[in-house]
Parts: sequence; structure tokens; C-alpha cells
Amino acid sequence: MALAPDVATSTDPQPIGEEKAPVDAPGLNYFVFALFFIFGGITSLNDVLIPKLKELFTLNYTQAAAIQFCFFTAYLLIGIPGAKLVKKIGYMRGAVAGLLTMMVGCLLFIPASQTATYGIFLFALFVLASGVVIVQVVANPLISLLGPPSTAHSRLTFAQAFNSLGTTVFPIVGSILILGSLASVSASELQGAELTAYRQAETEAIWQGYLGLAVAIALVAAAVFAFRNRLKGEQHEPSSGIAGFDLLRRTRFGYGALCIFLYVGAEVAIGSFLVNYLGQERTLGLAEQDAGKLLGIYWGGAMVGRFIGSGLLRMFSPGKILAFNAAGAILLILVSASTTGAIAGYSLLAVGLMNSIMFPTIFSLACEKLGARAADGSGIINIAIFGGAVIPVLFGIVADVTGSLATALMLPALCYAVIAGFGVYARRPAVA
Repeated sequence: MALAPDVATSTDPQPIGEEKAPVDAPGLNYFVFALFFIFGGITSLNDVLIPKLKELFTLNYTQAAAIQFCFFTAYLLIGIPGAKLVKKIGYMRGAVAGLLTMMVGCLLFIPASQTATYGIFLFALFVLASGVVIVQVVANPLISLLGPPSTAHSRLTFAQAFNSLGTTVFPIVGSILILGSLASVSASELQGAELTAYRQAETEAIWQGYLGLAVAIALVAAAVFAFRNRLKGEQHEPSSGIAGFDLLRRTRFGYGALCIFLYVGAEVAIGSFLVNYLGQERTLGLAEQDAGKLLGIYWGGAMVGRFIGSGLLRMFSPGKILAFNAAGAILLILVSASTTGAIAGYSLLAVGLMNSIMFPTIFSLACEKLGARAADGSGIINIAIFGGAVIPVLFGIVADVTGSLATALMLPALCYAVIAGFGVYARRPAVA
């Protein structure tokens, strides 16, 4: 959460709503799907890191949410500079730059663990996220270019399904490698040199896992660089700079950008604290490793829903489907917050299914009829993903103040209510 979280950052002037010849690059679909899988999986690992670091550094919910804040702040700070970089060096070289930045972020987990310093962990996450942003700047507009605009909703949703495949697989593996090493002693019982030694030992699995990721990413970057000249017909227009923010005065686009902010925030907030929520006695009372494995249901639901949704969006109004899914998410949250046991736990996990089509549908609905200004619009939407930093922190504050994660769930429910309204508003095609 990434994401989570799911990101559409375009550097091309016409990703949605304009007739344009597809880019000539045989096999490019597979390359883009692989990128979606990688950055989706890495983003979802934050949901495993949060309960681990929360225990090791004796954090409250608000302090633990700083993990998502530092990660998603990269979308605010790196999004537009990343788009300019890709415009300057091209999609394939831009992907290499993003992958190498991700590799550096992964390697920074080594000094973070060896010094047992929470701040270095947060910095490593920011660097890692910066690379993710650049890779997404490449991936999303290419999907929009690989077919006619009339099927952009469906095509982007199908591509996001591979993102969800990564978010399903990575937390399951991460929970086994990272949460499985939690010792019986608690960090709150230690101090001084003993506490430092405990943190170093318990974070060993973290840096080893991210070291493995760094090696894998380096191999992918080398493969992409080897084929850097295969992309034909690539074109970019000059950036419009901050002038693009005037698009927020367009009601449809401004409303859509707000919904991206709220959607990413709601999805990330729920995912961030699912392990803690499912570990409570009022829900499933699971150990952290077992609860971490169930993250696969939350993100897996989004994956299944996207494959289904890619077909449904060809038959029904995207706005109506968006409103239906948002209403379903609200209902599931209310059921979870007002019940106990398995119903409370699994109803919240089922919110992932409702999340499935939200991001790509909001993105494409908001950007309809932007024409040559779609690059500016996509850059602004990229900034709106900063909601993944803000909403989880607010969620943590509510949980700390009220002492209840169930009460804090009302925050994402409110976010989904606004999104449902956008679905109703945007149920009809945009006018130029």
C-alpha cells in the first residue's frame, strides 16, 4: 500500500478518451503486467511490516501508521518529477531508473536493521516508494496505449489484477518470513543493550527478505535495459507544470481526484491494521503470523474482483458499478464493526472484493474527455494517492483516542460513501 496501493500516473497526453494508434511493441503487455505484479507486491509488504515494527519499537497505532505515511508521501513528492524524468529518457529507461531506485531502498533495510533505528526504516521505505512511483509512471500509461480508448476501463482493470496478484502473494510469504520470527519476549519488557540486541535479531528476517528482493529487482532491471530500444512510436508532450492544477476546477475531474485520495487512503488504512484487528479476541484472536496469512484474502479478493470486473465494465455503466461496490464496502464495514467472531473478521476481509474495480474506474471516469490535458490530469491524480499517507494516520489517531479499531473503521466507511456519490454522479459519459 500500496497501495495498494494502485496507481495510474500517465506521462502520455492521451491515455483516456482519445483515438490514438497503439504503441508498436510486441510482447509489451507481458512486461507491463510483470511491473504491476512487482510494485503491487512490494507495496503490500507494508501490511506485514507494521505489526512487526509496532511490537519491536513499542509504537501506538498512530506511530505505526508513519510507515504508510513515509511510503505514500513519495507519491506527493516524486510523482510529477518522476513523470518528467520518464518524458526525458523514455518509458523503458524510466522503468530501469525506477527499478534501481527500488533496489537501493531494499538495501537500506540492512543498516536500518543493524542499527535498530526506526527512522532509517522509514527512510528506506520512502526511497523504495520513490522507485515504485517511477515504475508506475511507466506502467499505467502504457496500458492505456495498448488498445482503443473505448476499452480503457476494462484493460486497466485487467492489468490491475496482476497488481493484486502481487499484493496477494507477497503478504503471505512475508508473514511466514517476517512475522514468523517474532520471539515470545516483548520489546516492552526490555531496555538498553538488551532491547537493541533484541531488535537487531528480530529484524534480521526483514533485511534478508528485502535483500532477496533487491537481487530480484536488479535482474529485472538488467532485462529491461537489454530491451530498452524495442519500444517504437513513443511520443511525449512537454509538461504543463503546476498549471495543470486548474483542472481541479472541473467538477468531474476534481471530484474524481478527491475519490482517488479517499479510496487509496481507505484501502491502505484497512490493510495496514488488519493483522492487529484479526488478532483481537472480539474477532478471530489469531497469532500475528496466522493473521498475516489472511491478508491474502483481502488482497486476493481485489484480484478476483478485477478479473470479473474487467468483463462487467464492458457491459454495464462503470459509474453504476463503482457506486455498487462502494455501497458494498460500507455494508461490510458496518457488519464487521457491529459483530464479533468470524463474521466480524471475514466481513472486513471481504472489503477487498469491493475494492477491486475502484481505482481504475475512478481514474478513467475522472480523466474522460481531458484530451491533450490528460497527462496533467494523471499527474494530479498521482498526487492524490497521498491519501494513502493521510487516512491511515487519521485511522491510527481515532483508534488510539477511542481505544477501538472497530470505531476507527467508520473513517474508511465515510471515504467509501463519498466514492459511491461519485459513481452516481459519473454514471453518464463525460461531455467535452
